Amino acid sequence: MRVLLTACATAVASTALAVTGPLAATAADQGVSTPVGGAQLTTEPTVVAAGAKPPAVQASAYVLADIDTGEILAAKAPHAKLRPASTLKTLTALVLLPRLNKADQVVGTNEDARIVGSKVGVYPGLTYSVDLLFEGMFLGSGNDAVNALVTHDKGGVQGTIQRMNQKAAELGALDTHVTDPTGLDADGQYSSAYDLALFAQAGLRRPDFAKYAATKFTNFPLAKKGGTYQVANQNKLLFKYDGAVGVKTGYTTLARNTFIGAARRNGHTLVVTLMNSPHGITEDATKLLNWGFTSYDALTPVGTLVKPAAAAPPKTTEGTGPNTSKKAPALPPRRNRPALVAAAVVHSVAFRLPEWTYAAPAFLLLPLFLRRPKALRARAKAASRSRRH
Repeated sequence: MRVLLTACATAVASTALAVTGPLAATAADQGVSTPVGGAQLTTEPTVVAAGAKPPAVQASAYVLADIDTGEILAAKAPHAKLRPASTLKTLTALVLLPRLNKADQVVGTNEDARIVGSKVGVYPGLTYSVDLLFEGMFLGSGNDAVNALVTHDKGGVQGTIQRMNQKAAELGALDTHVTDPTGLDADGQYSSAYDLALFAQAGLRRPDFAKYAATKFTNFPLAKKGGTYQVANQNKLLFKYDGAVGVKTGYTTLARNTFIGAARRNGHTLVVTLMNSPHGITEDATKLLNWGFTSYDALTPVGTLVKPAAAAPPKTTEGTGPNTSKKAPALPPRRNRPALVAAAVVHSVAFRLPEWTYAAPAFLLLPLFLRRPKALRARAKAASRSRRH
């Protein structure tokens, strides 16, 4: 009997789903059929360009794009998921800049000073403005400055990680997943040359981001002794390339050299992103930018940088940990919900009744099988008498 009820529940549920469709789309249904930005923008290590041949560079992946038009002029493995190192700080800045008051004062902590990786010199007990900490993050790539900023914001490190993942999704940066806002090598943390170009494009549209990205020098307070010391921007392109406007360098042992560089010439602003390069990052960026500006009129775009409105999934509720927000299953149309409710009720009843109740119908029906109709009993008696004679 239990089998019978289960089969009925399953049949009802199947009928309901046939009418309404699945409650939640599968991962395959939610995915895109072609790479974001164009069919030629794959993960393959093949250089893609049209109209002129770009110079060879050492990076495993790169993108060269016009951030004003969104046109991609050349690419190599643009969607390969690689470690971003400190270029990820561009996404950190995109999240923090609109949230923090640059005049706020932040007191350095032991946690800031003990953080691993590159530091700008945040000292416990010293007071820093949010504005100066942003300069320390951009120019000196200070992980201590990043830590001081994210802990000053609501939700701290975990809240920032959550918002960074959400911001990446909003921008269409679907290759990116954040687990550490400093960009240090961390399990599950990756991005792509394509996504870094999206971060640069979004960032340079903000005056504050553009200012920090192009600043060459700043001064940080000395610990205890008073006075200041100079911090220079690690992006050598700013000092060597005419028209350079930023953006960010990066390096870790596993990521190797990563880079986002941008320059403005002849009415065009080009951005170049490079990932997993052994060395010569400034020289390679210079070669690609020179080629882009020189060959611009002869080039045919091979893809585009997607617009946030076209790429962003529905906003989700913020969680308190890394990537904790989840998309709620889509509800079926209101007119079809009774069928699903009925299926759910049947299924629930079938599996929650005590086991002895499944035997009750059989006992109740047993007398019907034991008591034969009068006609049958009469025939049986007649047959019995004929056998006796």
